[in-house]
Order: sequence, then C-alpha cells, then structure tokens
Amino acid sequence: MTAPQSLPAWLYTDQRFFELEREKVFAQAWHIMGHINDAPNTGDYLTLDILGERVVTVRGEDGQLRSFHNVCRHRAGKIATEARGSCGHRFVCPYHAWSYKLDGSFAGAPKWQGFENLNANVLGLKPVDQEIAHGFIFIRFAPGLPSVKEMMAPYAEELEAFELEKLIPNGRVTLRPRPVNWKNVGDNYSDGMHIPVAHPGLSRLLAGSYKIESKPWIDKMWGRVTETPSNHWPERQYQKLLGAFDHIPAERRRLWAYYKLWPNIAFDIYPDQVDFMQFVPVSATQTMIREIAYVHPDTSSGASREMHAARYLNWRINRQVNAEDTVLIEGVQQGMESSSYATGPLSPSEVCLISFGNRMRDLIPEAKLERAPA
Repeated sequence: MTAPQSLPAWLYTDQRFFELEREKVFAQAWHIMGHINDAPNTGDYLTLDILGERVVTVRGEDGQLRSFHNVCRHRAGKIATEARGSCGHRFVCPYHAWSYKLDGSFAGAPKWQGFENLNANVLGLKPVDQEIAHGFIFIRFAPGLPSVKEMMAPYAEELEAFELEKLIPNGRVTLRPRPVNWKNVGDNYSDGMHIPVAHPGLSRLLAGSYKIESKPWIDKMWGRVTETPSNHWPERQYQKLLGAFDHIPAERRRLWAYYKLWPNIAFDIYPDQVDFMQFVPVSATQTMIREIAYVHPDTSSGASREMHAARYLNWRINRQVNAEDTVLIEGVQQGMESSSYATGPLSPSEVCLISFGNRMRDLIPEAKLERAPA
C-alpha cells in the first residue's frame, strides 16, 4: 500500500497558489477577532486586518456584539484605528469625520462638507458574518463552511468544561512575523513526531504522554505534565505549583491541550491560562502569528501569587519551545525551495497532516500536482 504523501513543496513558495488559497480557503474560512470580554462595555471594539480585508467588532448600545467592514463609506478610511479600544457612542472616521452609530447605521457627515440629501439607509457600515462560539468571536467573508460550533462539535463537551466564555484578556495581542508559509506554521503545530526529537523541555514535562488526533475540521493534541520532578528549575517549580491548584479539577490540573481549527486558528489550553494563535497569511513566504493570553477572572494576575508564578514559568518554558519551533519552520521553509525536494512520505500516525493535506487537495485540485504548473 502506498504511503500518504505530504503536500508538494511548491505549495509553500508559489505566489500563484497563494492567490488560489485566498479565494478557495480564506474567503470562506472563519477568522478569530478575539474574545467577548475583549469588548465588555458599550463602544468597546476589536479590529482585524487580514488578506486585504479590515474588520471591526463593536459592543452596541444594546449590549450586542456586531462585526462590520472597517471601511468608511465615503473614501474607504479606516474608522477604527487601534487593535482594541473604545469609540464611545459613535465611530468617527479620522479622514473626513463621517460618523456611524454602534449598530453600523450612518449617523451623518459634517454640514460644512456640502453633502445634501444623503440616503442614510444605504450608507451604513457593511456587515460581516459573525458567530460567537465558546466565548470567542469569529467572522467570515463568504459562506461555505459549517458553523464554528459544528466544526468544534467533536470536542464541545470537553471545551465547555474549560468555561472559556468566562475568560478575560491577560495583556494585548502580540504580532510575530515569520518568513515562512502559513501552512508550515500549522503543519508544525499539529505535528506530534517532532516533540521527542526537537523539544527536550517539553519532552521532560510531558514524559511521553503527548498524543494527537484529527477530526474533519479540528485537530487535537494533548499531554499531561508528569509529577516526576524535572532537573530543570523552571519546569520543576511549575510542576510543584500545578499540584497545589486544588481549585482546578484533578483531571485537568496537569493537562496541556491544544486544538487547531481549520485552517489556521489554534487554542492552547493550560491549567493556568488559555492562548489563541492565528497564523495570518501575508504572502506565499510570509506569515504573521497573532496571539494573546486569557485567564479566568478569579485567578487573574495579582489575585493569586502561585497562579501568577505558574504563568511566568509557563511563559519561560514555552518561550524556549517557540524558539525551537522558529528554527525548525524556517529551516523547513528554506528546504521547500530546494530543487531536490518535491514531497515526502507521511507515517500513518501523522493523522493531522494527512487530514490537512486531503482537505487542501479537495479544495484546490492544483495541490495534487507534484511540481508547479508552467
């Protein structure tokens, strides 16, 4: 029986294929804006720029969150300019001062500009399709995929146990540019085989417990922090702290769980915090990793010295893991440029990479070609 094959290398370097992905993958994909508690008050907003589109999500006068194209209807100015902020009770475009209510409706243009008989009914902000799932806000630009809740359904019960809707932000969104194709970041995230080879600290902590599995729209990776003391001080201290967190159910006290939602959103769920990562495609060879950490309010920064210490140690441990992954994915990206490499065999255990590759080939038939078409 022929072994399954990885996606061809040219898919990770070819700008023409990247344009196909914009149309066939990302136009229909769900993109994460943030969490409902990133915008808790009237007028609070979040923004996202992705693949030439600009979106703003705002909390309305009625308490509802709504998402719109972050584009003024006059001259296409950006009405919300910060990643996260508050506009009060109106958006006012900083270009020509056209204004909009929080429900997106047109509020007016300055009288001195000479506009007469403007039809407010057709000049509101253009809405964007939105869904809130497990406390997170998702948007998309075109229909085609199942709902986020349907895509995450295989793990709905265990995700509900984490009470993600109660999270509050612990800091602000961080952007990390990487000179790699977005698929290389996602492939590495769902790859379990490199853990014992390339991540000695993670291997010490999880002690062979790391596992992966794949469902149609979502992957899961997980491991349990061992009670055997590490010979590295940060890891050993982190292990000790987890053992004392009796407010966390025993079955989750040492669980590190990771979920990757098709095509480019990942959630890292630890006992001490929850992170999301979004692998934002910029070009065929450039990706922006967008991430932020969240915590439960009863264990927020300052409320518990032990929890605060655990988050610091988690950051130290995962900072090293991220540094190791950065070297790996940049090396792979460079290898994709080599004339010697087209595709490689996948182990039957590499279920996440197999599933991802199959979906890409289904969506974009050109992905079946070993070499780039002329």
